Amino acid sequence: MSRTVLIAIGGNALIREGEGGSLSIQAERAHEFAETIADLIEDGWTPIITHGNGPQVGFILRRGEIAASDAKTEKLPALPLWLAVADSQGGIGHIITAALNSVMRQRQLSNPVAALLTHTVVDIDDPAFITPTKPIGGWLDADMARRHVVEDGWDVDEVEPGSFRRVVPSPEPLEVLELEAIRTLVKANAVVVAAGGGGIPVTICEDELVPVDAVIDKDRVSALLAAKLRANVLVMVTGVDRVFVDFHGPNEQALDVITVDQASSFAAQGHFPAGSMGPKMESAISFVNDCGSDAVITSIEFVREALRGLAGTRIVAVLQGLEP
Repeated sequence: MSRTVLIAIGGNALIREGEGGSLSIQAERAHEFAETIADLIEDGWTPIITHGNGPQVGFILRRGEIAASDAKTEKLPALPLWLAVADSQGGIGHIITAALNSVMRQRQLSNPVAALLTHTVVDIDDPAFITPTKPIGGWLDADMARRHVVEDGWDVDEVEPGSFRRVVPSPEPLEVLELEAIRTLVKANAVVVAAGGGGIPVTICEDELVPVDAVIDKDRVSALLAAKLRANVLVMVTGVDRVFVDFHGPNEQALDVITVDQASSFAAQGHFPAGSMGPKMESAISFVNDCGSDAVITSIEFVREALRGLAGTRIVAVLQGLEP
């Protein structure tokens, strides 16, 4: 079997800042990404793809909010967050696999492509359920925020003076239920799209799966899945080519190759904020510690070069044996 690489992309990889997020734009971005994946296959990699869903799940929830009054009249079922995550998994999975299948045909590559609906187990006693912090959906004024708190039981946070957003729990992922199915597909050299939006969050109660309203960080579940699959490399795609310390500060420095101990030290010094590079670096550290393989953080344009050791920031167990 060829080398495996798990590539985690954000939902905003398909919708860039300032764009309207039309389906045609998302399809165009997916096609560009599919070309990169085909490059990696030609280089001898078997890619596994995970993705975020931030913009898309927000669109789904906002549609539900706009149609709320009509939905009550029509007696349509409520749209819980966990179902919006599932819907976005299916939609984004379709967009990515359609692009992949097109590019694979054009390049006469025979690897099968499969998007797998994925569930992620969380602990209902996770502290995240007591203190929700993950903002989702649209911006709210004070009156609308109060109404949602009273009528819908939302938790809201004032993210800017006078502007509020709904916040939801973001618990730690414990298990990917479809792990063995993913493993089987990877062994068959399939290009698998999985854990979309971090996976549909579920708890297990008396052997029953119970979906819960939460959003799981896609980088954390990607690190978990990559470690369980013993992937050769974990790549987390972001908006910059490399990670920096003292970002935008007087001592700004780009990081090329660092050990997991150095990464942990930089994190403890506050170089990787929670709302920025923090989750990615935390996930990279976790992956390297769990299985000893390398993690890479780079932009989508430099994934191929990063896997060749020519770009990106690579986090390694020790500063030896750096061949990608």
